[in-house]
Amino acid sequence: MTFSELYVGQKASVQKTFADADLRAFAEVSLDTNPIHLDEEYAKTTIFGRRIVHGILTSGLISAVLANKLPGPGTIYLGQELKFTAPVFLGDTITAECEIAEIREDKHIVKLNTTCYNQDGKVVVSGMATVKFNG
Repeated sequence: MTFSELYVGQKASVQKTFADADLRAFAEVSLDTNPIHLDEEYAKTTIFGRRIVHGILTSGLISAVLANKLPGPGTIYLGQELKFTAPVFLGDTITAECEIAEIREDKHIVKLNTTCYNQDGKVVVSGMATVKFNG
């Protein structure tokens, strides 16, 4: 895709179902070993009553959209605002959707509304990404 092909309102998404192996791999790489993500017995004692997926792991799906689909290869992340609005549980299928909100043609900067929602349509993460597109 080239910069001239981008337009306000353009959307793209990715989807992933989170499994135990995803949480354990992320914990190993990120060093975030909070037991609410990894220990079922501990998680039962929390307000969620069961293990939850790392919020940043969930929001990482936004990065997948930006890097691979919209705007696509050559995208450089400049910033991201995030609001975590609901927990993501093991086995949840999350869709990350990005929609172009603004385009700054002189600098090739694009702002996108970013939303992650679960299989029930409930928003779990929302925000705004700012990227530079070199395509």
